[in-house]
Amino acid sequence: MNRSLSTPTLGKESRAEVLERRRANRGTDKQEFTSDFSALMAQVKEAGLLARRPGWNTLRFVLLGLSYVVAFAMLFLIGESWWQMATAVVFGILFTQTAYVAHDAAHRQIFTNGKVGEWVSTIVGNLFIGLSYGWWLKKHNALHHANPNKAGVDGDIAPGALIFDPEDAHGLTGLRKWLAAHQGWFFFPLLTLAGLQLHVNSVKAIIVGQSSIKRRLIEGIFIGIRLIGFPLIAIWAAGPLIGIVFTIVQVMVFGLHMGGSFAPNHKGQPIVPKDVKIDFLRRQTLMSRNISGGRPMGFLMGGLNYQIEHHLFPSMPSVNLHKVQPMVREYCAQKDIKYTETTLFESFGIIVRYLNRAGLGQADPFDCPVTAQFRSR
Repeated sequence: MNRSLSTPTLGKESRAEVLERRRANRGTDKQEFTSDFSALMAQVKEAGLLARRPGWNTLRFVLLGLSYVVAFAMLFLIGESWWQMATAVVFGILFTQTAYVAHDAAHRQIFTNGKVGEWVSTIVGNLFIGLSYGWWLKKHNALHHANPNKAGVDGDIAPGALIFDPEDAHGLTGLRKWLAAHQGWFFFPLLTLAGLQLHVNSVKAIIVGQSSIKRRLIEGIFIGIRLIGFPLIAIWAAGPLIGIVFTIVQVMVFGLHMGGSFAPNHKGQPIVPKDVKIDFLRRQTLMSRNISGGRPMGFLMGGLNYQIEHHLFPSMPSVNLHKVQPMVREYCAQKDIKYTETTLFESFGIIVRYLNRAGLGQADPFDCPVTAQFRSR
């Protein structure tokens, strides 16, 4: 018999906590399960795990700054040499680590002041990484986090080079059908193009004036400086040929690292039909997958290995996610909610097999129970 947790009286809520409470109130029409998440949220707030970590974030910014100094020193000291490919790998990893900071700031994990967080995300995202903050905010926060793996809503599973929803494979013919049936084997090569795709989509969103981009001119200037300026610096330091190859390798490593950090968390998890509404706790837990490996894996993946906890508490500092994991796991066990965790390589295997099934139009084996349970609500 499941035992519900008592909800203590809560003090003044931060804006981030109010937003999380509003997110929890979306989902089923009657919201009969809302109290499930409310009880868990009360337990987490009582433990103080939603509080910002200014000391950790200061250290993080300092270490990133020092890493950039070292990386640029390598770039100019090595000069016109093919050893610059090692520097390109360093920059690819460094830009990914910087993207994690922008991701956290966009989720209000770093600053309590929303305006400060927006400006930091805009500067870091556009000027350092070459990604539009406004575009990312809609794509990631508004659509993906609100409805992970929901067909027709979550852009991360929209059909493109890969098909994630088996429904999208129906009607394919010829070469496209064959490629879809074997698409799992193209997953890793395609990840090397993920960085380029992020840059292109950001630029397109700024050019067309996507409504979520509030500072279009500033974002355009920043992203232009980054996407034009950095390759020119590489060419200046290493010469035209090596500089161009350097830029290509850097973008490929960035895409592989970014895609390899985000994809394991949802790909191969249930796809939710557009007409099915699920309460917040189950919506975020059932569609997400954690990656084992503890804090070392957390560093590699920017805390995204604790994906279930991150989706439940997006404003929680990523450095606190390992602390809340035991609470969430135990609570899910009490409520009989499936909690998925695998190793990184197991998740890659799941993704490849799932993509091949989806490309054949075969229904997700987890989809039917989820659909049956919630379609009538």
